[in-house]
Amino acid sequence: MKKLVDGEYINLTQQEVEMVSAVEISSLPDLVRSQRDSLLAQSDVYALSDRITVDWTTYRQALRDITGQAGFPTSVTWPTKPE
Repeated sequence: MKKLVDGEYINLTQQEVEMVSAVEISSLPDLVRSQRDSLLAQSDVYALSDRITVDWTTYRQALRDITGQAGFPTSVTWPTKPE
């Protein structure tokens, strides 16, 4: 499992993994959706019709598709933000 720190995804420490394991599994989908929503909000500026590129469209769609991943919510592959 990974977390977002200063714009980079890093692996959780063993202690963090244990803490996450203690959280009820039913709250994990909300946490992942919250992170996804934050990333979408950060990329809204690139979603304007005159600024949107294929890369940004693909990234934003991949964020929306997070909940459809086979491992959701415990194993999520986050898309890479375009440069």
